[in-house]
Amino acid sequence: MMSISSRGRYASRIMTFLATLPSGSSATKYEIAEAEGISAAYVEQLMMPLRLAGLVTSHRGRAGGFSLARDPQTLSLGEILRAVEGAIQVAPCTDPQNCERAEGCPTRVVWQKATNILNDLFSETMIADLACRPAPRPIAIRHEAGGPS
Repeated sequence: MMSISSRGRYASRIMTFLATLPSGSSATKYEIAEAEGISAAYVEQLMMPLRLAGLVTSHRGRAGGFSLARDPQTLSLGEILRAVEGAIQVAPCTDPQNCERAEGCPTRVVWQKATNILNDLFSETMIADLACRPAPRPIAIRHEAGGPS
């Protein structure tokens, strides 16, 4: 079975949660963990590649935590998944460098088309749109962000 890993699913949920916060607010890893039902250590692991990709900003100090680095209307699900998962592809042979049979393979075109459809779907899905969907939240903690670290 082909599936998005827990890293991709939780990173998407975290980014959607951050998009629900008022502009200028941040959430600590503990607040995010409680809201999403995962450990703070796992939140921290997921935030590192998101920060390195320029998708979240970390804030230090008393009002520290994490916030979106950009407007959620410009953050796509595809960017998030690529930051934590790497390339999105349904089969390794969609990249001809990963398959010695790529030139003559009769099924490669199907895998490439499926990969393109998924990439288009994820790239067109904005976090702001996901954040607008009603979903039960166990908590709603919001506070002002500190300065960038």
